[in-house]
Amino acid sequence: MTTFELDPRLAADTESVGMLGLCRVLLMRDARYPWLILIPAQPDLVEISDLSAADQSRLMAEIAAAGDALAGLYQPEKINTGALGNIVRQLHVHIVARNTGDPAWPGPVWGHSAAVAYDETTLQRRLREIKDALGLS
Repeated sequence: MTTFELDPRLAADTESVGMLGLCRVLLMRDARYPWLILIPAQPDLVEISDLSAADQSRLMAEIAAAGDALAGLYQPEKINTGALGNIVRQLHVHIVARNTGDPAWPGPVWGHSAAVAYDETTLQRRLREIKDALGLS
């Protein structure tokens, strides 16, 4: 049986937030946007349809919870949600808090420009805020 392994490209670009019922929650290392990535912790998933019907429902609930957490914390104008997978095939869903005037507005954040690193204090504060909002320890 194959075990779940996080794609190395996702691991390189993110910080771990924690584990929801189905998904690992990661924070993208780009201080310009509150940006989460959810990855269902099951091996060999590429498409949402690769999940069972029950897990598809669970994924949608976890996407909604992540979006609600970002909205509650950062009061964005819009939550962008997307599952592209053109470069990283492993099933993952981006949830990004967006505002008019952010560096990529109104276009997508993907491929817009180089990420801006968090300073350590801001990174730790953001991780704690998101963990608390999602009820993760």
